[in-house]
Amino acid sequence: MTRVLQALTAGLLALCLSQSALAQSSAQKTAPRAPAAKPPAAAAQPARSPDLAYGAFQRGYFLTAFSLATDRVTNATDPKAMTLLGELYASGLGVPQDDQRAAEWYRLAAARGDSNAMLALAIFAIKGRAGPRDRQATTQWLTAAAKLGHPIAAYDLALLYIEGQMFPQDLNRAAELLRIAAQGGSAEAQYALGTFYKTGRGVPQDTRQAVQLWGQAALADNTDAQFEYSIALYNGDGIEPNQEAATALFRKAAMRGSAIAQDRLARILVSGRGAPVNLAEAAKWHLVSHAGGETDLELDDVVNKLDPQTRAAAEKAAKPWLDEIAAARQAQAAAPAQPPQAEPAKR
Repeated sequence: MTRVLQALTAGLLALCLSQSALAQSSAQKTAPRAPAAKPPAAAAQPARSPDLAYGAFQRGYFLTAFSLATDRVTNATDPKAMTLLGELYASGLGVPQDDQRAAEWYRLAAARGDSNAMLALAIFAIKGRAGPRDRQATTQWLTAAAKLGHPIAAYDLALLYIEGQMFPQDLNRAAELLRIAAQGGSAEAQYALGTFYKTGRGVPQDTRQAVQLWGQAALADNTDAQFEYSIALYNGDGIEPNQEAATALFRKAAMRGSAIAQDRLARILVSGRGAPVNLAEAAKWHLVSHAGGETDLELDDVVNKLDPQTRAAAEKAAKPWLDEIAAARQAQAAAPAQPPQAEPAKR
């Protein structure tokens, strides 16, 4: 089974609904101002009523959410309320956990065009909830949700076309799906589509377009995109160079644990191009980066030539990072190996 589908969890559904609400709020805030002249009262659009059921769900009032969603299903056959009922049953929130009832609500909502319900059914199919594991059904539900513009479904489906395990590799189709997901606000898709444009895989090679996409993903705190955008910004590759701004992004990615960004930041602090020279901080980041798996012989030489006081300051500053890396590795080594999961029977 591919790493893409193994990563799917039912909790994504709540995340999708939350992201949708945030996107609507952001769109309202950034919309252009209306003309000074007021339209006739009859032409005014009615304000959208708040989603009280999902609001209760977000605040942890699950029984209230269940009651409100049930009323909306009864009175208005609302597919979003059906999806919410499915999520409550799937997670056992306010009601006994029941995969079968969850799947029933998801199917009712999916039949009425709710893409979040389709994603939930894809998750159920790949995890074997409410029935045997079914990769074909997973693909079908992901495809249906992606056609409706669901960013997570489109991104996951794109990765399947890239991997070429469930069906033949198709980078052109993958690029189309990544574009859908990127336009829907997926930072992971923006980063991945940027790499496609950088290398010319599935799309014409276009460095400026790649950098633009990385910049969007970097704003959403995608660490890989922060590093790639910082490289382009530092070197002026597809964008006007700005070493100081690039250094700030390298530092942000370094603080988020990117070993390669830590290495690049250390080099900047040695060279003084983008930030003042600071050998103690440079040595700290080099030690942390090295512990994270990066090798840099030039920085090894810089650290080895430091005076004892500067070296001691660097090691002291690096120690919390090194302790955390060591603890994470110990925990990983102590974790029991996961047995391979059986594949579903072929049809």
